[in-house]
Amino acid sequence: QVQVVESGGGLVQAGGSLRLSCAASGRTFSMYAMGWFRQAPGTEREFVAAIKWSGGSTYYADSVKGRFTISRGNAKNTVSLQMNSLKPEDTAVYYCAADRGGLTVLAGSWDYWGQGTQVTVSS
Repeated sequence: QVQVVESGGGLVQAGGSLRLSCAASGRTFSMYAMGWFRQAPGTEREFVAAIKWSGGSTYYADSVKGRFTISRGNAKNTVSLQMNSLKPEDTAVYYCAADRGGLTVLAGSWDYWGQGTQVTVSS
């Protein structure tokens, strides 16, 4: 089992920045990738960004490309999501996830999830 815990989030004005962090613990040697998803009220959980644990390749949704950056943290088994130029449509609960094998944009394919953290962008 892998436990995933997010931190960060909050309220920011449009054009501002926020940084989310995620820490994984437990059987982390089995992790293939970590990623971020988000879910706004009444919508499906959607892929935001992901990073392969070996090699560090990164992947982004078109909606956040050029504005968000996912990276491995300085602490072991941590990952961050730097969000710049935030827009009101980025408002959602953001979830960190870990996957044991493969990397897809489908939320249902990911194995472990955090509890989520609210990001609200005011106009």
